[in-house]
Amino acid sequence: MKFARMKSEGMVEKMRNAIILAAGKGTRMKSDKSKVMHSIIDRPMLAYIIDALRKVHVERIVVVVGYQKESIMEAFPDVEFAIQEPQLGTGHAVMQCMQLKDEVGDTLIINGDGPCVQPETLEQLFEANKEASATLLTAVLDSGAHYGRIVRDEKGNVQAIVEAKDCTPEQKKINEINAGMYCFDNRLLFDNLKNLKTNNAQHEYYLTDLVKIFSDQNMKVNGMIIKDRDEVMGINDCVELNKAYIWLRNRINMNWMKNGVQIVDPNRTVIGQDVIIGKDVIIHPNTELLGKTVIEDEVEILPGSYLLDAHIKKGATVDASKVVKATVEENTAVGPFEYITNK
Repeated sequence: MKFARMKSEGMVEKMRNAIILAAGKGTRMKSDKSKVMHSIIDRPMLAYIIDALRKVHVERIVVVVGYQKESIMEAFPDVEFAIQEPQLGTGHAVMQCMQLKDEVGDTLIINGDGPCVQPETLEQLFEANKEASATLLTAVLDSGAHYGRIVRDEKGNVQAIVEAKDCTPEQKKINEINAGMYCFDNRLLFDNLKNLKTNNAQHEYYLTDLVKIFSDQNMKVNGMIIKDRDEVMGINDCVELNKAYIWLRNRINMNWMKNGVQIVDPNRTVIGQDVIIGKDVIIHPNTELLGKTVIEDEVEILPGSYLLDAHIKKGATVDASKVVKATVEENTAVGPFEYITNK
């Protein structure tokens, strides 16, 4: 799906910015590596979010870093950074992004541990905020659990987000929760950060308090309920990392099958999101197609094959072999058990 930016006659196109919150360690991962640098399929989880933002034409992306900041900054040289040290909450993280304070447009704020979010959802958030001061993404669960609750008035307008630790017994019954993604009018966002306080259970600056601050000033705050709540799953440990892996793998494979690619066993086939596949292709189980791999028409990938940044030309067959940064010529066969590379 392509996302075209259009400007109506007489209107100034609003600039799109994004802030990704990625300063925490993620202690439940039980790893010395920053949580957002853990890989899913063939790239760090943070890369999925940056890719999705690029697809909806976000001009400036600022990643808030803290723990293991050097490794993140080195891995993503094409974005901007803000450093949060010490870490005093999500609102405090946004306060560090002062390079955006004078921008005119909308700023999307997203957690760095949510790699499943799709460009279509980001586009909907930007569109929903055209006539509002802020729009937040929500999800409806069977139980609100440890998530912040969405408090609406009798007309359905969002009045506040109350963190689980600060909820009253009545508010804990609410099953519409904060999905951790927001779109703000940028000037209003930075004008109101100074109004955040730390009078809460964590003694931190909650970004979510801006919803009530906006509402109290009679500014319009939208709440957009996401259809597939797994799309906004956050990753806190390796069990949830695997859940996101399965969700992304299944989505990629399903899209290719709908486009005519014969994947014999989708549960035992892994395809990276940048892979290109032609017509009349058959992919057998226990195969991985990763990186910038290109599969031309009428190719067959037999079981046990691994392709990374490979180019498999029309009519070729790869049988239980590894092809890394190399080309398999048209109507040829490789394998079984070959290792081909131009590294």
